[in-house]
Parts: sequence; structure tokens; C-alpha cells
Amino acid sequence: MLILLYALLIFCIIGSIIAIEARNILASVISTGVVGMGLSIMFLFLGAPDIAITQVVVEVIVLIILIRSTVSIDNTAIESHRDTFAILSSLIFFGLFLVFAFMAFRQLPPFGEPVMKVSQHYLQDSVTQTGASNVVMGILLDYRAYDTLGEATVIFTAILGAFVVLRIKGKKKTREEDRVRVGIPKEEELVSEK
Repeated sequence: MLILLYALLIFCIIGSIIAIEARNILASVISTGVVGMGLSIMFLFLGAPDIAITQVVVEVIVLIILIRSTVSIDNTAIESHRDTFAILSSLIFFGLFLVFAFMAFRQLPPFGEPVMKVSQHYLQDSVTQTGASNVVMGILLDYRAYDTLGEATVIFTAILGAFVVLRIKGKKKTREEDRVRVGIPKEEELVSEK
């Protein structure tokens, strides 16, 4: 199991390097998303399914935001040739991700069996130790209060980031220098051509 964790760590490092070095912005975003999914698989191996779920939720929200902002960028200045390094590395990276995901799901316990043995203690003793009438609230607010606060903070920050990036009001207008730099004709030229 330790070898698989090291392999996943190397996989995430390679994916991060690809995300930094790829010339295509969309390939970088997808590579970053695959690294996040690799981290969630590592959390599953380490016995932290709640953190893995939080990682997946945040990763999906961040990917949606990044892909939306990446696709809306005007890429007319980018050359039209295919970046073979980005395509080849993305395919290899995706194949490795599928192999690791398959290996991870084979080692998980069957559905319904507890992943952690401490869950039996929580179910048996939480009412007497915490004084809560609801076992779930006793676990979340007494045994795992800091963890719950951290997860809520992460989800709140991701949602706040989504609102900031996707807002319509307050976006910058395209300046004339930016339009000329990427090859878009000035508005006066468009009017004179008509």
C-alpha cells in the first residue's frame, strides 16, 4: 500500500509539472483537475473518506470555474498548430489516472462496511459521552468539530470563489491595446468597412 501511495504522489507531481509546462491553457486546467482527483484517491487510501469527498466537491467546482473562464478567453493570438507534447502527456496522464483509480476501488471495502473501526465506538458511546440526542450531531460537533469547521470553510471558500469569478457585473472591458495585440480590428475600422 505504501508503494501505491508513493506512486500516486509521483503521479500528482508529474501532473503538476505538466500543468505548469503545457502551452494550452485548457490542457493545464484538465491536468490540474486530474491531480486533484489523484489527491482524493490518496485520501481514500489513507482512510479519510470525508476529506476525499470534500476534495472531489471542491475540485469539481474549481474545474467548472476554470474551464468556463478558460474557454471564454479569446485565443486568436495562439498559434493553430497542435501541441503534441500536451496531447501525448494528457493521454498518458489520463491512462495512469484510470489505472490508479481502478486499483483504488479494488482495495476499498464492500459498500456498507465501515472503513474505520472507530465508527463502532462512535455509534455505541456518542450519546453517553456527548449528551447529544442525535448521534450524527454528536459526532460532527463533539468528536470532529475542527474537521467539520475546516470542511465547511473549504466549501464556503470554493463557493465564494465561484461567485467572484462568474459574476457579470464588474468585469473589465476589453481595452483597445488588448484588441490590437490579439489582432481584433478597432471599432472605428469595423464601422469604416461597412
